[in-house]
Amino acid sequence: MANVERPLSPHLQIYRWPVTMATSILHRATGCGLAAGTLLLTWWLVAAAAGPDYYAMVQACLGSILGRLVLLGFTWALFYHLLNGIRHLFWDAGHGYSLPVANKSGWAVIGGSVVLTVLAWILAYAWK
Repeated sequence: MANVERPLSPHLQIYRWPVTMATSILHRATGCGLAAGTLLLTWWLVAAAAGPDYYAMVQACLGSILGRLVLLGFTWALFYHLLNGIRHLFWDAGHGYSLPVANKSGWAVIGGSVVLTVLAWILAYAWK
């Protein structure tokens, strides 16, 4: 039996993701990230209640470059999940189902989450 050359399915590297698919996957991923971030927040609160030495250690961890990157990601995930949740509320009400509106609202959620994250960090550093 000879090997027959069969066409391959499109791979993820070739297939162009629609923004609606990307926002759906990101919504699920940010939900998981927020669950992990809530554990981080709980660790920080327990440290605050445990005393100044333990709190200083946690603050040093969260204040490191890696800690700040994690907090930046947590902030972005929070704003992304919030804005995409509002988008889903509009869908639940029956608005925004057409493809052009869904694409525009998807890009608005992505852009809005980046803008809100940058604004939150600018304000946090200005307030400091």
